[in-house]
Amino acid sequence: MTVKQGATRTRDRKSLERRDQLAESALKTLGEFGYAHTSLRDIAANSEFSHGVVHYYFADKTELITYCVRYYKAQCATRYDAIVASATTAEELRLGFADKLCETLVEDSSMHRLWYDMRTQAMFDPALQPDVLMIDSTLEEMIWRVLSRYAALSGQSLTIDSPTAYAMLDGVFERALLHHLAADGECVEWLRSRALGLLPTLLGA
Repeated sequence: MTVKQGATRTRDRKSLERRDQLAESALKTLGEFGYAHTSLRDIAANSEFSHGVVHYYFADKTELITYCVRYYKAQCATRYDAIVASATTAEELRLGFADKLCETLVEDSSMHRLWYDMRTQAMFDPALQPDVLMIDSTLEEMIWRVLSRYAALSGQSLTIDSPTAYAMLDGVFERALLHHLAADGECVEWLRSRALGLLPTLLGA
């Protein structure tokens, strides 16, 4: 590697680190106010970075938000992998998955709200669609790993395909999130019971 190549790699790494720092800061504002009501200036005002620095690394709000959501989802796309790897029985996996689902509903509600907000906006904004579809696919794969392992531990087969299974669980989770944001005290237990009840119905002989 030449000195010039080394300098370029160092510069690229530092640029990526700064973009990640900006994403972590921006996620707090975006999660609170949502896609439509947040500008680059708002993000800068609620962070340690100036508007000029934010604009230097991200051309516009769409670029920043898609980067933020990709950054967050990359970290949570393996959320259930430890449960999948450690479970030795189907029941252990079912209980662990339901508990983790409820945990993330409460602890990461603002980030989930931003994700659903962005996914809805992609219906109207073509610029968002490639990233949203990519993230959605990643989340689908995450859920399929759980279900595949659950089926294997049960000694049975799944009766539906990956997209359908993901849509069912995602719909249940989105409903629980809406109720949680509306201060419904029963939504967490509702989500847990639905997750526990839904998994066995996806299996066949």
